[in-house]
Amino acid sequence: PRPQCCINRVPACGTCRSTILQQQFNRVGRVEHGSVALPGVIRSGSIGAESLSMGTMPSAQQQITMGQMHRGHMPPLSSAQQALMGTINTSMQAVQKAQFDLGEVDNLPPLGQDMASKVWIQNKMDESKHEIHSQVDAITAGTASVVNLTAGDPMDTDYTAVGCAITTISSNLTEMSKGVKLLAALMEDDVGGGNDLMKAARTLAGAVSDLLKAVEPASGEPRQTVLTAAGSIGQASGDLLRQIGENETDERFQDILMNLAKAVANAAAMLVLKAKNVAQVAEDTVLQNRVIAAATQCALSTSQLVACAKVVSPTISSPVCQEQLIEAGKLVDRSVESCVQACLSATEDGELLKQVSAAASVVSQALADLLQHVRQYTSRGEPIGRYDQATDTIMTVTESIFTSMGDAGEMVRQARVLAQATSDLVNAMRSDAEAEIDVDNSKKLLAAAKLLADATARMVEAAKGAAAYPENEDQQQRLREAAEGLRVATNAAAQSAIKKKLINRLENAAKQAAAAATQTIAAAQNAAASNKNTAAHQQLVQSCKAVADHIPQLVQGVRGSQAKPEDLSAQLALIISSQNFLQPGSKMVTSAKSSVPTVADQAAAMQLGQCAKNLATCLAELRTSAQKAHEACGPMEIDSALTAIQTLRSELQDAMLAAVNAQLKPLPGESLEKCAQDLGSTSKSVGSSMAQLLTCAAQGNEHYTGIAARETAQALKTLAQAARGVAASTTEPKAAAAMLDSARDVMDGSALLIHEAKQALISPGDAESQQRLAQVAKAVSHSLNSCVNCLPGQKDVDMALKSIGEASKKLLIETIPPASKSFQEAQSELNQTAADLNQSAGEVVHASRGSSSELAVASGKFSQDFDEFLDAGIEMAGHTQKKDDQVQVIGNLKNISMASSKLLLAAKSLSVDPAAANAKNLLAAAARAVTDSINQLIMLCTQQAPGQKECDNALRELEAVRGMLDNPNEPVSDLSYFDCIESVMENSKVLGESMAGISQNCKTGDVSASHTHDAIAEAAQLMKEAVDDIMVTLNEAASEVGMVGGMVESIAEAMAKLDEGTPPEPEGSFVDYQTSMVKYSKAIAVTAQEMMTKSVTCPDELGALASQVTVDYSQLAVQGRLAAHTAEPEEIGFQIKTRVQDLGHGCIFLVQKAGALQIIPSDSFTKRELIECARAVTEKVSLVLSALQAGNKGTQACITAASAVSGIIADLDTTIMFASAGTLNAENDESFADHRENILKTAKALVEDTKMLVSGAASGQDRLAQAAQSSAKTITQLTDVVKLGATSIGADDPETQVVLINAVKDVAKALAELISATKCAAGKAADDPSMYQLKSAAKVMVTNVTSLLKTVKAVEDEATRGTRALEATIECIKQEMLFQSKDAPNKTTTPEEFIRMTKGITMATAKAVAAGNSARQEDIIHTANLSRKAISDMLTTCKQAAYHPEVGEEVKNRALMFGSECTTGYIDLLEQVLLVLQKPTAEQKQQLAACSKRVAGAVTELIQTAEAMKGSEWVDPEDPTVIAETELLGAAASIEAAAKKLEQLKPRAKPKQADETLNFEEQILEAAKSIAAATSALVKSASAAQRELVAQGKVGSIPANAVDDGQWSQGLISAARMVAAATSNLCEAANASVQGHASEEKLISSAKQVAASTAQLLVACKVKADQDSEFCIILFLLLSAVCSALASDNLVRAAQKAAFDKADEDNVVVKTKFVGGIAQIIAAQEEMLRKERELEEARKKLAQIRQQQYKFLPSELREDNN
Repeated sequence: PRPQCCINRVPACGTCRSTILQQQFNRVGRVEHGSVALPGVIRSGSIGAESLSMGTMPSAQQQITMGQMHRGHMPPLSSAQQALMGTINTSMQAVQKAQFDLGEVDNLPPLGQDMASKVWIQNKMDESKHEIHSQVDAITAGTASVVNLTAGDPMDTDYTAVGCAITTISSNLTEMSKGVKLLAALMEDDVGGGNDLMKAARTLAGAVSDLLKAVEPASGEPRQTVLTAAGSIGQASGDLLRQIGENETDERFQDILMNLAKAVANAAAMLVLKAKNVAQVAEDTVLQNRVIAAATQCALSTSQLVACAKVVSPTISSPVCQEQLIEAGKLVDRSVESCVQACLSATEDGELLKQVSAAASVVSQALADLLQHVRQYTSRGEPIGRYDQATDTIMTVTESIFTSMGDAGEMVRQARVLAQATSDLVNAMRSDAEAEIDVDNSKKLLAAAKLLADATARMVEAAKGAAAYPENEDQQQRLREAAEGLRVATNAAAQSAIKKKLINRLENAAKQAAAAATQTIAAAQNAAASNKNTAAHQQLVQSCKAVADHIPQLVQGVRGSQAKPEDLSAQLALIISSQNFLQPGSKMVTSAKSSVPTVADQAAAMQLGQCAKNLATCLAELRTSAQKAHEACGPMEIDSALTAIQTLRSELQDAMLAAVNAQLKPLPGESLEKCAQDLGSTSKSVGSSMAQLLTCAAQGNEHYTGIAARETAQALKTLAQAARGVAASTTEPKAAAAMLDSARDVMDGSALLIHEAKQALISPGDAESQQRLAQVAKAVSHSLNSCVNCLPGQKDVDMALKSIGEASKKLLIETIPPASKSFQEAQSELNQTAADLNQSAGEVVHASRGSSSELAVASGKFSQDFDEFLDAGIEMAGHTQKKDDQVQVIGNLKNISMASSKLLLAAKSLSVDPAAANAKNLLAAAARAVTDSINQLIMLCTQQAPGQKECDNALRELEAVRGMLDNPNEPVSDLSYFDCIESVMENSKVLGESMAGISQNCKTGDVSASHTHDAIAEAAQLMKEAVDDIMVTLNEAASEVGMVGGMVESIAEAMAKLDEGTPPEPEGSFVDYQTSMVKYSKAIAVTAQEMMTKSVTCPDELGALASQVTVDYSQLAVQGRLAAHTAEPEEIGFQIKTRVQDLGHGCIFLVQKAGALQIIPSDSFTKRELIECARAVTEKVSLVLSALQAGNKGTQACITAASAVSGIIADLDTTIMFASAGTLNAENDESFADHRENILKTAKALVEDTKMLVSGAASGQDRLAQAAQSSAKTITQLTDVVKLGATSIGADDPETQVVLINAVKDVAKALAELISATKCAAGKAADDPSMYQLKSAAKVMVTNVTSLLKTVKAVEDEATRGTRALEATIECIKQEMLFQSKDAPNKTTTPEEFIRMTKGITMATAKAVAAGNSARQEDIIHTANLSRKAISDMLTTCKQAAYHPEVGEEVKNRALMFGSECTTGYIDLLEQVLLVLQKPTAEQKQQLAACSKRVAGAVTELIQTAEAMKGSEWVDPEDPTVIAETELLGAAASIEAAAKKLEQLKPRAKPKQADETLNFEEQILEAAKSIAAATSALVKSASAAQRELVAQGKVGSIPANAVDDGQWSQGLISAARMVAAATSNLCEAANASVQGHASEEKLISSAKQVAASTAQLLVACKVKADQDSEFCIILFLLLSAVCSALASDNLVRAAQKAAFDKADEDNVVVKTKFVGGIAQIIAAQEEMLRKERELEEARKKLAQIRQQQYKFLPSELREDNN
């Protein structure tokens, strides 16, 4: 009943009140309160009283509205779904663009009707059809993939794979639209095929758009919408293929396919019904629901299979489409299995389960029928051939028989199988023979069948014998031979069928490879936008272009072979195009795989990776198929080449007729310049291939003659196309006719040449045949030249050459006519015409890179300017007074004439073939030759002010090279990228210095011309700035990230040089090259290891390391080529070359990965790849070294031994350092006498090894290797026993220890020189200079061993050991001078370091004089040891400083001269000391002073030379202010190093304030870091303050206070050292404290010491500084920062707290008993008193230390002066 409020219309009651929620679309709504019952409204009745009716309300009704739900109510999208939405949006935009593009066809230029035009149209149509077909395959396969991938639960969907499939669809649709537009334009308009094709393509694009909308995660579309859209794509694809005539399957096949798919669906429906019966009887609800869900999934998967079959049926021949259909079938199979399992678990009713099982079997059988139908029609719906299975069985079984030798039972079993297969093949052949209409073919088949039957009978008999006698090996051998005969008979009988099968297989492989390549190109273009690695993307683009150029030839080969199955030429064209496709295809696979990790879009990356993988599989099949087809078809290149050339001639003849009728049109993309360049470059290819053809034919080599004929035909095809293009593009009918006529002559001659070559193969030794071949080749060469001369512009150059030749005849007259002008006029005219001719030469160079018309104009102008210049030169020759001068002028004019002719010839050659190797370099060289010859003439004829002619020459040279900058992409040298950068940088420095010199000399050269000085200065400044800009730019370019293209090219070029012909006559031996290769190989290995480290720590440094690898490998390749040439035997040389090339490949990969990692340093995948590449490089280095070792074991052993000896010398230097420090202590009570005999015995053994080394140089490598290894082993033993002997002397006598170790060190150094000399002399003649060096090194070795023996004997003789030590030192210094290398050192040093080393000479000189006067053996020993080190250090540092890049040649020679003078003088001094020891007279001692003065004089000269090295920037390294600044900077560096060490303890964190939440260790580390940073800044600021004081003159400028400044500087030095030491101790204490190795007390003390030392540093700086200066204020602020760091970070407090906490944690056990408690208290008090006493002693000790240090402090740092 209705409420009363509704009946009486009174205000609503509570029951009728409701809350209305109004949902607004995209705007926020709000709650509204109201009533469903409104109050009554009283109005005046207009129609009078009305009747009132009463009744009841109708019953409640429900309304359901279905449709798309608003997105706001859907759950949020996951990240994967969002990524898919982005992919769909991008793909939708691509589809819309494709739809727009399909609105109109391509606009093609008018095409001719000649044969070549028709062939071009047909080829383009075939290519377009192939591309469209492959793209439709990909679209249908992608659609099927989308259907399969979106079938399950959205939570389990692989959205990345879905995105990949969608990306595949959209990218292929984009590319397909381009091909459709071109194909539609090529199709005939009268049929209307073009419009229908465009309509079908638009329909397909619309279907794709519908699919994309349906699969959007947020669309909410039902599943059926997706399936419907997919079906529309399948139908549209079929219509499109039918429009282009590429529908591979007939309607019957599609009907069968769909019927089979529907059969699967019907069977699945029956299974669902049976499962429903099971669900009805299931008692468990869970199991019941599981059965229902499984049955539902089964129904969905079958409907999905039907949809997938409908999609892919038009393109079922594509493997990817078959794969998708098979995948859908697998889903059905899995769902059926799941349904059966669910039923089994839901009930135990046997009858129902039996029905379910039977229904499932029906589904499986229907599915198997469907898949079998697909497999049988994988290629054009044709079944497998009749002979294929039998032939394959025979081949396989015979292989099994061969491998089963020894197992008679298995051989007999296989023979039965073989007999059955051959019987089937014989029956099939007889059946075909009966059905054959051609009698000859029938006879051939019957003969082959009989041959096969006879072979089978023999095999059966042999099998019976093997079965009867299984142990008889002869019977088994007979069976094997019979099987081999049967195999041969099968090949002969089924050859035609096998060949056809192989060709069909190749056709399919080529189709699939071309389709896969097309897909990969589309994937690469789609991934371009998200590829973050520019270098990898560019490499991929280049490889895609190369493949795109080869796809048309591959498609044409397939079409030609299919159109003419029996045509050998068509088959050969297919084979050749397949082989040519492999290399670019493999490169694209590599580039695509390397680009996948750098593509940010996951869907695009997956698509690219899948396409690359598919292409790699297709290429592998193509390689195998091409090889087998080529083997089956046999040699047919020559006949095929003849046929191809005849076809080309016919095309040219047809083009001639079209040209006569003015109907010859250029093909799309052809231009006059392009075709001219193609003709010029191809003419050289034709010439080279013909030369190869002549050589191979003369040698009677049929295989290589065929290859040469094939290459000739290919080159001629390009030549014919280019000639037709030139003729079609030219506007002159005569020129076109001449071009086509000459090209036709080339074809005629080439055909005759190949025919004669074929005849020559029949009779290789026939002289008449060879003569005819040479005559024909000469005629073809002449025809080629005529063809090239028909090119536009070539005749003009020839005319210019002829004009120059005619003008040059003026120079042949005997008498020069008298001058008709004044000298000044003649000179001016000569200069002007020279400038004009030079400019014209530059224009010729520029025009040769441009159009033919430009070259024609430039060459004409050049010949005219040459004529005028020649007249001016002859006029100038008339002014010469002497006959000799006239002869020189005329000679120079002839040189200019010759250079001009060469310039025009080079320009002509370059214009014909711009890509010819070295053509541009030859042209540039010819232009420079013209300029140089003009300069020589001007220099001879002009007599002006000094420098004038040089300036004119320079201007002409600059004018000549200016054109190079207009073409920066053209190479002008063979230098690599980085070599060019280094060269430009070096020459830029020279240029800057030269311009400075010009500016300076111009102001001094003509003082009267002062008005030009400002202009000169301004020009020089501008030049300097330009040079600086070049330097900055080059430095940036050299370190630019990822620029490895130049490096890769350099390595590739170096690898290519290894394969070049015989190298120039080597100057050295294999040993020399082996040594260099070992050095560079090890350098590469070291750099590779460093790159592994830097890839993790500092990827920015990989560029420099990669450059170093490039440089080292280039040097290695050069040496490797020479080593391979000089190695014996030749196998070793080949092995060296091969392994160096393998190393080159590894270096290329390593450099590429380094570049990729520099672009994306965080890419972990690339890092792993780089590390793997570096390891591979290291392994390949070891292979190179092993190859070198195999080449010359002896020399390699010498290299190894030299390395070992070098390590021994370094170890002895370390031992000498320990001995000098007095730390070489004896380990036991042994005496030197215990080791003396062992030392003497080992030394004698070393002498014997020395003899073996010397003799081994003239013996074999084995003996030399044995001698080198033995010597290395013996010197190791000798150093060990000598070190033991030196140790036994004891640390109390360090000088004697040093003498003994120095003696064995001299032996080791002499052995190193001897090994080096032996290595160089190995295998040389007795009179070779290296043998004399070997003998000299052997003498030194013997001398040093003898010296060691004397030293050993004199060690325990105190009266003579000093003298012995001095003698050894003199000999050592002499050898040091003797073995000083003239090569530049590996590193350089500063002049300051050089001066510091001279102080050692001064000190050693004083010690030597003192030792000579005292004559004490201890002083002599000390002098001997000190002299060795002082002279060695001085010579090393002198050479390093002299070879500094900033040191001039004169200063360098002075330094080396006085270094040698100083050494010689010092030797004289030591010899004088030795003489004093022998004859201690007063006169002899007086000579000591004279010798020391000589040394002092040389030292003075060395110091002055060092000052000259520094120039105006020289500072005295002993200046206290300089030392102060050095110490300050050193202290700052020390502090920073300590801080970095702290940062390595924990992850980097920089809290501004102390974080109380950190634990103690973290607080300690953070506080120590803050203090280190603050003190570092303080020290650096103090250094700046010190420099400011020097600049202000407050320090070091006034001599009066020099001493005071020194004291102040010393104070600053000590304060800086104290800060550095204190901060370093603090960091070490913090480190140790965190690791638990130090106490908190040490940390507290270190922190306090930092505070004290920083305060002292501030005091030292304030002494001289202005209190209000900027630096002083900064110092105060930094001091505050240090104090703040010490206070705010609470380092001390934290440490103290930790110590107290640690103390609190100690548990004290209190004894409860009275006596025990008293004893415990007493013990504690005792310990407290002891600690207090120790504390007091420690305080006194600290006070004493401070007092002692206080005495040495400068006055500024003492507290009483503060």
